[in-house]
Amino acid sequence: MPRRPMRMSEAAEAALATALKKLRTDLQARSAFPDPVLAAAEAAARAPRLPDKDATDLPLFTIDPPGSSDLDQAMHLARRPGGGFRVHYAIADVAAFVTAGDALDAEARERIVTLYFPDGKVPLHPPVLSEGAASLLPNQKVPALLWEHDLDAHGRVMRSSVSRALVRSRARLDYAAVQQAIDSGTAEEPVALLREIGTLREAVEAERGGISLSLPDQEVTVEDGSFRLRYRAPLPVDGWNEQISLMTGMAAAAMMLTGGPGILRTQEQAPTHEVGRLRRIALGLGIDWPHHVSYAELIRSLDPHDHTHGAFLHEAAGALLLKSVYRSFRDGDHVPAQTVHAAIAAPYTHCTAPLRRLVDRYAGELCAAACADRAAPEWVLAALDELPARMEKAKGGAADRQSVDLVEAALLMDRVGAVFDAVVVDTDAEGARPNPRAGQVQLAEPAVLGRVTSAAAPLELGVRVRVRLERADPAFPDKHQRVLFSLVPDEG
Repeated sequence: MPRRPMRMSEAAEAALATALKKLRTDLQARSAFPDPVLAAAEAAARAPRLPDKDATDLPLFTIDPPGSSDLDQAMHLARRPGGGFRVHYAIADVAAFVTAGDALDAEARERIVTLYFPDGKVPLHPPVLSEGAASLLPNQKVPALLWEHDLDAHGRVMRSSVSRALVRSRARLDYAAVQQAIDSGTAEEPVALLREIGTLREAVEAERGGISLSLPDQEVTVEDGSFRLRYRAPLPVDGWNEQISLMTGMAAAAMMLTGGPGILRTQEQAPTHEVGRLRRIALGLGIDWPHHVSYAELIRSLDPHDHTHGAFLHEAAGALLLKSVYRSFRDGDHVPAQTVHAAIAAPYTHCTAPLRRLVDRYAGELCAAACADRAAPEWVLAALDELPARMEKAKGGAADRQSVDLVEAALLMDRVGAVFDAVVVDTDAEGARPNPRAGQVQLAEPAVLGRVTSAAAPLELGVRVRVRLERADPAFPDKHQRVLFSLVPDEG
C-alpha cells in the first residue's frame, strides 16, 4: 500500500509560522541589519583589502548543498610528482572586508553565527558580503586564506602553510553530483582524488582513535510551498569533504600550539562509567563489543541503517560526545591543560567557516600571522580572552534543533490519534531521574523523532514498536514535549 503523503493543513502552516516567529524572538535573532551596517558592507564589497599574491590560476572548486551562496571553502587536489598529494584549500578572507571596531565587526560580534530556520536564515554578515563579494562563488576573484597541505602516500600531513591570496573558483558542485561523478568514473582528477585522499584521511583518523558518527540527519525541505521532513543519510563524499576541513582545523591548532597565541575547540573524554553503560546497552542490543575493541573501532563497524545499530549510535552520541568548548591562550607559557578534542583525537580549532561563524576569522588571522612569522594583530589579541565566552552564547544549535521540532509538531498536528511504526532509540532507564517507561522513538515515515511513554512494560532500546500520537502542538510550552507518543501494547 502506498504511504499516505504527509501534508500540512492551512491551520498547521499558520501555527508553524507563528511558532517560528516566536522562536526567532526567543533566540534574539537579529533579522534585519541596521542601515550603518548595510552601508559599511556595501563599501567593503566595493573596496576590499586585496593581497599581493595571485593564485587565480589554481582551478579551485566548491562542494556545498544545492542553492548555497555563502561559500566558505574551495579546494584543489593534485598528486605530487614525488608521490603523495597536495591539497589547496581556500577559505573566505572575511578580514579583508571587515575592520576591527567598525560597524560590520560590532554587528558580527553580536550575531556570533549564522542561524538557520526552515523559512530562511539570519546571516552573520550582510548578504552583499556573505553571498556576494566575500563568497567563493564561481568565476569571481576573491581574497582568501589559501592553505597548502602536503600529504604523503598514506594521507599523513607532512607540511601545512597558509597565506593570503587572490583566488577564483571554477565550479560550484553539490554533494550528490560529486558522488555520482566519482562513482561513475566521470569526475576529473582534482575531484576524483577526493575519494582517495578522503579515504586515506579516514584511515589516519582511525589510527589516532578519532570518531566520526554517521547518522541520518533530519532535513527540512520546502515542496510546493509546504514544509516536509525527510531523513538524509550522509554520502561517502560528505565524510571525505569533512576530512579536508578537519585536517585544516588540526593543522591550524598545531600552528597555534607552537608558541601561541591561539584559540582551540576542545572536548574532554567521556567518563569511564558512561563507557560501561554503553557496553551494557550493546550487550542488551546483541551488538558484539569485545573488550579489546575500542569505542572508536566499534562505532566505525556499525551500520546506521540497521535499527539496532542506529539506536546504539543515538545513545553513543548523547553519552560520549560531550559538549565541546573553546579555550584561548596568549602564548606557549599559558597553553590550557586541555588541548585535545576527544572525538577528533587531536588538537583542533574552527577556522574553515568564517562567513558563518565568528571565531573562524580570528583563528585564520592567527595562523596567517604565524606562517608569515609576524606578530598577531592587536585586534585579535584584544579579543582572545573574551572570545570563548562569546562563542558559547551562539544559538546555532538551538535554532537547528528547535526548528526541526516545530516542523515535526506542525506536520503531525492533524494526525493526533494515528498509529505509526517506530524504533526505540533512547530510554530514560538511567540517569538522575530514571524512568524505564519513557524515552524517544524514531518514526520511519515521516522523519520524526519524538518522546514516547509506555503505560505498562519498560521500553526496550532498539526494538521496533507501534506508537500512537497523543500530542502534536508547535505552541506547547515545554519544547521537549511538543510531540508525544504512547506505546501501543503488543496484542500478541
